[in-house]
Amino acid sequence: MQSLEHILKHHDLRITQVRLEVLQFFQTNKNALTHADLEAYFAKKFDRVTIYRTLTSFLENGLLHKIPDDSGIAKYALCHHEGTEHTHDDHHVHFKCKKCEKIECLHTLEIPKLQLPRKYKMENANLLIEGICAVCNN
Repeated sequence: MQSLEHILKHHDLRITQVRLEVLQFFQTNKNALTHADLEAYFAKKFDRVTIYRTLTSFLENGLLHKIPDDSGIAKYALCHHEGTEHTHDDHHVHFKCKKCEKIECLHTLEIPKLQLPRKYKMENANLLIEGICAVCNN
């Protein structure tokens, strides 16, 4: 597993304490997180603007991706990277549990390639499946 410092450098991000800790928090949590989740966790350490700027820089540098949700609240998850090669590809399926309301990335399920009408250009595709997650289903 790559060090936090290596991951930040690989994504052209300066190494700061807030970035290290936010990245560690995302790695520890397998589910998508909101700004409010981070704010609650880091309430005594970092202010909301610092957290917001950290999320924005992670998003802009391909470390995180935004997940669509019907709640209207932005949720973020780490991009899935194999090895050391950085490729920003978040064309995978997301799953939202109707019981616990957690959203997780299902990296092994890719969104099927779609044939758009002529002169249309796809830039992003999102697929959100709703149901009951493995934990709640037990």
